Amino acid sequence: MPTTYKNPVYPYRRPPELDSQNVRHCPVVIVGAGPSGLAAAIDLAKQGIHSIVLDDNNTVSVGSRALCFAKRSLEIVDRLGCVEPMLEKGVTWQHGRVFFQDREVYDFNLLPEDGHRIPAFINLQQYYFEEFLVNRAHDFAEQIDLRWKHKVINVDAQPDSTTLNVSTQDGDYQLTCDYLLVADGANSRIRDMLGLECKGQVFQDRFLIADVVMKADFPTERWFWFDPPFHPNQSVLLHKEPDNVWRIDFQLGWDADPEEEKKEENIRPRVQAMLGPDVEFELEWASVYTFRCRKMDNFIHNSVIFMGDAAHQVSPFGARGANGALQGVDNLVWKLARVLKQQAPKTLLSTYNTERQHGAAENLLNSTRATDFITPKSHISHVFRDVTLELAEKHPFARSLVNSGRLSMPCRYDHSPLNTPDVDGGPSELRPGSPIKDAPIRVGEENAWLLNQFGDGFVLLLDGRADDQHDATLLKDLDTLLERRPDVSLVIVGPTPQALSTLPRTTVVDDAEGLITQRYGLKAGAGYLVRPDQHVAARWHAITAHQVEDALDRALGVHLAGTADTTFQERCHAKA
Repeated sequence: MPTTYKNPVYPYRRPPELDSQNVRHCPVVIVGAGPSGLAAAIDLAKQGIHSIVLDDNNTVSVGSRALCFAKRSLEIVDRLGCVEPMLEKGVTWQHGRVFFQDREVYDFNLLPEDGHRIPAFINLQQYYFEEFLVNRAHDFAEQIDLRWKHKVINVDAQPDSTTLNVSTQDGDYQLTCDYLLVADGANSRIRDMLGLECKGQVFQDRFLIADVVMKADFPTERWFWFDPPFHPNQSVLLHKEPDNVWRIDFQLGWDADPEEEKKEENIRPRVQAMLGPDVEFELEWASVYTFRCRKMDNFIHNSVIFMGDAAHQVSPFGARGANGALQGVDNLVWKLARVLKQQAPKTLLSTYNTERQHGAAENLLNSTRATDFITPKSHISHVFRDVTLELAEKHPFARSLVNSGRLSMPCRYDHSPLNTPDVDGGPSELRPGSPIKDAPIRVGEENAWLLNQFGDGFVLLLDGRADDQHDATLLKDLDTLLERRPDVSLVIVGPTPQALSTLPRTTVVDDAEGLITQRYGLKAGAGYLVRPDQHVAARWHAITAHQVEDALDRALGVHLAGTADTTFQERCHAKA
């Protein structure tokens, strides 16, 4: 058990369903109070959707587990309202170094440009992250019913609802829900109950994670060794964690006995050989893992939706597990909330599968390539790796071929059916389907950040420098659009005419350092429509309200709706 962290014990509560003759129905039930399940519950609560969260344990994870949280994930958690304790506790880093045998071959910087509030990465043990999420969930006691030591023992998934049987120390009870979100981990019991598969590849290699407590001179960087003198013919990774804890990953080989390798008497010599004979340390936690790169063919089964490790798993190099899971939650919840509120057709949910299958495939591809490079399984691939490392020391072109884990990057949904075709063009990094970029701004007399002006709905980011005639027409049309579309707010990059600033749900920002204009390629009258998950839905050099209306419908999947979506179709006709 960790010595620097004491796991909280959350109280079990007797379910009220045991004292009622009626089966309770809830819009959403979530199985698993880990990162994905808790983030989904918080996001739903922020958007007015009640959920019940069931977990068969009564604490957060044991051991550091998911450690590296990427910039995009932190931006998502910032929107959920709990990034500050993560930034305060976590170890911030953006530099990495790659070593081959006894020398450094190159280093890299993951965030070379200034003007971002959130760092490239922080290292933070998963148990801290989960604890912060639980604390945030408690802020939504009216919307989130968090139940510890409640185990799901049976699931009946139908197209329009799901029935669950839940076991507790006081007896079993039943729930029904419109949607069941499954976040019960890589060995998902719910997935097994429904007879569903997670397909992919298991790599024939094993790694040891050793979390050690020590005072060391290593900088707060990611260090990766290929074939180091202290662990020949294998690979080693080093990360700093909070509380003077350091994570060391040792490649072991496929023949290693996991139970033997987890014993302290076998771990200690490996760590001592790496650190030197005079360095004192304490072993805090250890685990042996096998690489798995796999995913479900479809993340949606009737009214059951799979998230996180229950839906897809990757090897840990590249920090794509938890980061990919959070991007998946971010993608799903805004769609689910709008379907439940009858603001979008049910078919919008199918795009969670479309977009996140793309994201999962991207993560699996990067993870598989990293695993093949780190643990070559043939003589020729071993030679290729070593020659590449030799070249990388002197030739920059070879560094792009070195793969010690392609670190998590935001996913772009280039071919999403929710994107409006990009006819006007603009910066490639902000094409439709891409996550938006932050920038420093001023709101009135206060310094602020652009992303913090985007809430949980759609945002029209508009350059307010327009000529008088265009401005008068746009003012009238936008006023009508905002009245018809309560889910849309307006962020105007000033200076802007006074009339525009009086529109409802409008924030005027000053491009304090010119970085919005630079990064977004803004010009007078141009703008972006941004989805609730802060991905670009559409962009134009000259905005018209009609274009925005069409792009909103497309982003809500109206063009995907069939005749079965009768309630939504009726609402569309009433709006028209």
